[in-house]
Amino acid sequence: MTTTADQPATEAGPTVASPARDPFDKDVLPTPQGASRALLRSLLAPARRPARLAVVLLLLQQAAVQAGPLLVAYAIDRGVPAVRRGDHGPLVAVAVGYAVCALASGLLQLAFVRLAARIGQDVLLDLRGRIFRHAQSLSVDFHERYTSGRLISRATTDVESIRELLNDGLQELIGVALSVVYVSATLLYLDPGLGGAALLSFAPLYLLVRSYRRRSMRVYSRRSTAIAAVIVKFTETMNGIRPVKAFRRESANDAHFDELNDTHRRANADAMLEMARYVVLSRLTANTVLAAIVLWGAYRVAGGGLALGALAASVLYLRRLYDPIDRLGMFLNSYQSAAASLEKIAGLLAQRPSVPEPRDPTPLPPRPAGSPGREVVLDGVRFAYRTGGEVLPRFDLTLAAGRTVAVVGSTGAGKSTLAKLLARFYDPTEGEVRLDGVPLRDLAGAELRRGVVMVTQEAFLFSGTVAENIAIGRPGATREDIEQAAKAIGAHDFITALPDGYDTDVRKRGGRISAGQRQLVAFARALLADPAVLILDEATSSLDIPGERAVQRAMRVVLRGRTAVIIAHRLSTVSIADRVLVMADGRIVEDGVPSGLVAGTGRYAKLHRAWRDGLA
Repeated sequence: MTTTADQPATEAGPTVASPARDPFDKDVLPTPQGASRALLRSLLAPARRPARLAVVLLLLQQAAVQAGPLLVAYAIDRGVPAVRRGDHGPLVAVAVGYAVCALASGLLQLAFVRLAARIGQDVLLDLRGRIFRHAQSLSVDFHERYTSGRLISRATTDVESIRELLNDGLQELIGVALSVVYVSATLLYLDPGLGGAALLSFAPLYLLVRSYRRRSMRVYSRRSTAIAAVIVKFTETMNGIRPVKAFRRESANDAHFDELNDTHRRANADAMLEMARYVVLSRLTANTVLAAIVLWGAYRVAGGGLALGALAASVLYLRRLYDPIDRLGMFLNSYQSAAASLEKIAGLLAQRPSVPEPRDPTPLPPRPAGSPGREVVLDGVRFAYRTGGEVLPRFDLTLAAGRTVAVVGSTGAGKSTLAKLLARFYDPTEGEVRLDGVPLRDLAGAELRRGVVMVTQEAFLFSGTVAENIAIGRPGATREDIEQAAKAIGAHDFITALPDGYDTDVRKRGGRISAGQRQLVAFARALLADPAVLILDEATSSLDIPGERAVQRAMRVVLRGRTAVIIAHRLSTVSIADRVLVMADGRIVEDGVPSGLVAGTGRYAKLHRAWRDGLA
């Protein structure tokens, strides 16, 4: 015995207002404070030990590199006078020392690059995996609002920005930092006056770097958003290439793409302009300071207050001190790009499923062998999408175990929303959906997906063989199990007629076979999964008459002994149902057996007559 109560919402329920601004309308998802830093720490945590070794290698490499000017100073102040006395030992020692330092620097650099590359690739491997796994874990409503193009941009363009920082930028940063420490200490050792002057010159350079970092962060955030928009448009157009061709949208798409591409070009140009401005100003500042120090040092050499070798070494060190400022700009360039990308990725990873896994799952009661499906109850259910408007007012429904229920109604009546609630793609705004008395919220995701399977209007097939696509219903199924499911559905004959039979690659979205054949494969997949509850969301609406008849025969097989909900667009599908629900404005307005409703004068009878006249 199954009943429906479709009372008006007299009690005060939660009001769901449309938000003033949907954050999904923008490319940047809201990122919690500190989420980017926390993400970076978690990515680098497994690499702490090799990272320490990498720093030690770079310390030793910088020590070998920075020994060069000191050896030059020693050669000028000690080696040359010793040669004049006939003693070639100091000069030869300098030459040997310089060669040893150069060799050591090269070997240490090689070891560092190999180790840093391994660390960087491990971090990127982890990050890509996190993005992919997290994107799959997010609920359907997220993917309906946040486009696949943006997800692709997060996993490709933004990860690539972080790769550039890890591969090149960090080495530059650590190299510049060590260079500043080594050179400053050595300059102070050679001559406190020159060292002090060099350190004072860092004040304007620091202000310049700070200004560049602030301006470029905004520029790189815009650039990351712009490239994501380009990828979104490209992906959307290629996925919809058939309607693009059918409605001759090429020119309009070209114009829109050119606009997005031009926005990306301008964002890139702004980034390059900021970089150019920084490089010019930093070089101007560094060369002015260097000229002043050289002039002052020359006067001191002429007055006998400074050794010539010390001045020569100081000039070499000063060049080494200021030359990395350009490289620091390149690092900041990579850093700002990576920081903007990391913020976007952190914003994505901070999203939580609107349909979360229960903390303490409740198992379904065991289903006896041969038991006709499971009972489904919607109790006091209300539902509204985030973007506003209540789709289902108070909704009560009981679906008896093992019975097939067809749901019909006009577009926007709430049929597909009902199907999504039954499959727990969404949770009700209020009330609960129960399966054999257990709320769907309390079921572990894996158990729910084993018990409830949905076959949609578009039977999506993955790239791979026919057998692999059927086996998705039950991973680990044998070839015999797969073939038995296909035979039961009536798909075996067309599959064996394919070039490689069950091993035929169906290619992208199953484009190698027809829509009706794809639907039969989807039914074989559902039969192999053996769910207690099966939901068919307009599974025949896109098929021609022969294809529809083949699928209807398959439906009778797959629905046998299960609780089934058929969201019907074509009334020919309704004939196999035990019960029909007619929906309008999110409510059930008629409920009964098909023959009884046809004989009446209600909405279903009118729909049926219109459909029958259309066939005639």
